[in-house]
Amino acid sequence: MKSESQRILKEAFENIDNRAAERDTEQERSMARAVALFNAYSGKDLTETEGWMFMCCLKMSRSRAGSFNRDDYVDLASYAALAGECEQEKHSD
Repeated sequence: MKSESQRILKEAFENIDNRAAERDTEQERSMARAVALFNAYSGKDLTETEGWMFMCCLKMSRSRAGSFNRDDYVDLASYAALAGECEQEKHSD
């Protein structure tokens, strides 16, 4: 029997894969483009990992803003995994 945390992680994993299918791409990794646009607009120098971490903060903030929404935790797990993926790629050279 799976625990709720295992179900949340499984759903997060599936969501990462499903986002690509929804957009007819091999994988959904739009954060690099989003950060580049933000940096051009704001004059900041955010990294891709920092973009994912920002999204983690957004989900944590939303989880405290009202009634429980399981999606906040699923997305938080997804964003944390994607941030870890970015850092792993930077350090695996």
